Amino acid sequence: MAVGKPVRHHKPRTFGFVAKVSAAVVLGLCFVVVWSAFSSPSTAVSEKRSSFGDINEPPAADPRKKAAVEKEKRRRRRGTRIPRRGVLVPLRRRKLRRRRAAGARIPRRRRPGRRRWRRTRHGSRRNLRRGRRKREMAEKEGPLEERIEEEKDGDLASDGGEDDNKTERKKKKVLGPLFDLKGNYNWRQCNVKTGHNYIPCVDLEASKFQRYRHHERSCPRTVPHCLVALPTGYQSPVPWPESEWKIWYGNVAHPKLSTFIKRRSWLTLTGDHLIFNESEGRAVHYLNSIEEMVPDIEWGKNIRIVLDIGCSDASFSASLLGKEVTTLSLGLMDDQVDLAQVALERGFPAVVGTLGNRRLPFPSGVFDAIHCGECNINWHSNGGKLLVEINRILRPGGYFVLATKHGEIERDEGVNSTHALIHARLENLVHSMSTLTASICWNILAHRTDEISEVGVKIYQKPASNDIYELRRKKYPPLCKENEDPDVAWYTPIRTCVYTLPSAIEQRGTDWPEEWPQRLNNFPEWLSDTRDNLIADSKHWKTIVNKSYLNGMGIDWSKVRNVMDMRAIYGGFAAALAPQKVWVMNVIPVHAPRTLPIIYERGLLGIYHDWCESFSTYPRSYDLLHVDHLFTRLKNRCNKPVGIVVEMDRLLRPGGWAIVREKQEILNPLEAILRSLHWEIRMTFSKDKEGIICAQKTTWRP
Repeated sequence: MAVGKPVRHHKPRTFGFVAKVSAAVVLGLCFVVVWSAFSSPSTAVSEKRSSFGDINEPPAADPRKKAAVEKEKRRRRRGTRIPRRGVLVPLRRRKLRRRRAAGARIPRRRRPGRRRWRRTRHGSRRNLRRGRRKREMAEKEGPLEERIEEEKDGDLASDGGEDDNKTERKKKKVLGPLFDLKGNYNWRQCNVKTGHNYIPCVDLEASKFQRYRHHERSCPRTVPHCLVALPTGYQSPVPWPESEWKIWYGNVAHPKLSTFIKRRSWLTLTGDHLIFNESEGRAVHYLNSIEEMVPDIEWGKNIRIVLDIGCSDASFSASLLGKEVTTLSLGLMDDQVDLAQVALERGFPAVVGTLGNRRLPFPSGVFDAIHCGECNINWHSNGGKLLVEINRILRPGGYFVLATKHGEIERDEGVNSTHALIHARLENLVHSMSTLTASICWNILAHRTDEISEVGVKIYQKPASNDIYELRRKKYPPLCKENEDPDVAWYTPIRTCVYTLPSAIEQRGTDWPEEWPQRLNNFPEWLSDTRDNLIADSKHWKTIVNKSYLNGMGIDWSKVRNVMDMRAIYGGFAAALAPQKVWVMNVIPVHAPRTLPIIYERGLLGIYHDWCESFSTYPRSYDLLHVDHLFTRLKNRCNKPVGIVVEMDRLLRPGGWAIVREKQEILNPLEAILRSLHWEIRMTFSKDKEGIICAQKTTWRP
């Protein structure tokens, strides 16, 4: 049986895969042909650049914009809705705005209830108000200008040994006009609790309590633009030297002052005058007893500048004035009798301050002696930091005179329990004071109790070298660090430490100043670098005062006693007025070089201050204000410079004078402001874009 072989049926081959590959190759070749036809020749790819100057540097990205973009991206990822405008508006107010835009009439009233606020990236509503105020100020003052300005103060205070090549001019952004050229000033009187005795940085504007003053200096948020009222029946102050023993009572009237007068036998209210009876010579007897206790205290020779803490009635200052001693009375803020105002009315230097948590606005080591006569200060409290502050401003080798009522109470057999408690308390205070003065190495020179006045007097002396500090058993208070500056005193907290004393000849405080009046123009060794500047400054102001101020402006100098130099440098203006019967308060602005130690070294008075704030003194304190290019220096610091003019009106007495030396672009709007205050312009003069204005304040009040 034959077997048949299977028949194989072969399928024809398909060429689909080959066709696809061929089509891809053809398309690729076509793409290459088209690309080569429209692209640059290949030679340009290999071409080398000879320079890269034509390539601009890519602009640097703004970090603030970059941060804002990143922040928005993060919010989008979280699904947070980002508003188009950075405005903080309540949701209900947004709905009301939409309805008003649609034509609905909705009354504008504040609805009670809790509001839900939507916070945007621009922060709180307070920041929005600040930004709005800045924009409004920028629109008023005009565009910013960049110019190069060299400070005169920096040149005077710079060291003479520096190389001229190292000095560089710094570009500063200066705002436009200082005062509004089109400003319309509508003045009003200050509506405050203290009335005509208003001190903005000392008094509380509105208080529900009996206390009407701050414990520390605290200025209002906005500079006051109101005028302080005059007392009822105000009269021009009694001229010097008659004012030394007689003043108008109505100018300083105070509810508690009348009670104070009744308790003092040397004060008499006769008619409209307050009489100071010094015929008994109690203050002269007090000074002579101090000089007998310590013969080295030679009033007027060895001692020239004295700080009187807690002035009573300026009798201490009046007695020292006859011995060629200048005394600055520090009226404390808790003094409710306002005796510092009485001292200023009499014609004696005085300021208002406090001994609390901040330093006094004086440099270190400037007072020859400090007196505390019944000032009722607990020097040993808070670790003795108040006495440490006194140690800072006292000159090395200077004297601290402490007078207390009933300084020594002998324990007799018949005393009762009350006297025993008082005696025990006094013994505790004496022990604490002795321990504290020993810890800062003060030496007790003398201690005596006057039998007539029953006043106990202790005289301490500050060491003059650092050797005694190393012999202390207890190192408290410790020595201050070397990098701490003892002369920084504006809004600076008190440090409970003792500064080391200068030891090198070129350091300030190694030698005691010369006797008065030689110390006014004889400069010590540590001022050798600035000696030429001091001599030139003294000659400059002496020429101006003698040829212009005393004779050429029509000022009645017989009615001028209290003078303030609002921008003193070296005290040349005050030195030129030394032969006159006036005293000058030299103010060093806090932004200027610290030349106040030089002023004290010359035997003159001075203080640190920021003119963007109010000065710590009573209204109507000065007879003449001298302003030398102050507004130019404050152009970039104070938000509203017109507040400085308002402060000048507060400081100056009716009938007082103001001498302003400034650039002509500042004097023109300043003259308009003074005329709006009803000041009388006595003289104007300009030359080479510089000018001067002499104006007199009137009794006008709105």
